[in-house]
Amino acid sequence: MTIEKSQEELAIPGPRTASLERRTGETHVSVTVNLDGQGFYDVDTGNGFLDHMLSQLARHGLFDITLRAKGDTYVGWHHLVEDSAIMLGRAFRQALGDARGIRRMGHAIVPLDDVLALVAVDCSGRGYPVIETDLDGAIVETLSGDLVRHLLESFAIEGQMNLHTRILAGYSPHHKAEALFKALARALRDAVEPDPRGGQQVPSTKGTITG
Repeated sequence: MTIEKSQEELAIPGPRTASLERRTGETHVSVTVNLDGQGFYDVDTGNGFLDHMLSQLARHGLFDITLRAKGDTYVGWHHLVEDSAIMLGRAFRQALGDARGIRRMGHAIVPLDDVLALVAVDCSGRGYPVIETDLDGAIVETLSGDLVRHLLESFAIEGQMNLHTRILAGYSPHHKAEALFKALARALRDAVEPDPRGGQQVPSTKGTITG
């Protein structure tokens, strides 16, 4: 029995890239994302630890990410961290397009010395973060634990993905944050990669994950 596919199902997806820029009274952020990259990163936010975390996302997810951010850091890092996450999430969502042919869901458990981190993600078109970092009250190099959590929350909301994170074991704040971003990278990589059995179908019984 031969199953014929529609022209829509046979369509070859275009490049999954996005470039965005946003300037407000608080920050100026520009970002370029390629979901089918090789892990290239060029990140400059003025905050070394934030740069380090976003670089982990690129390298271990095999996403190419270029991000530049400047802002009113004399009042603290909140505005710059939040707006960097907002723009990165929006770029991921735009690059994903209508999400035809992707696996949609992914998860990863990542060790880093004393720490074990769990991340699960669903590129569902609905931003819903459930973020546990075990970093309450901690200072992680140049960021507060609260800002690490807020970074993940803002990324998930603007990326329109359901994101769950949890620390399963460990004590080092640096390792907790880094393991979470490495796990996010691997989970996202699985979620956005093409499903060879799915063709170009939208991975939803609704027929859409764009709203």
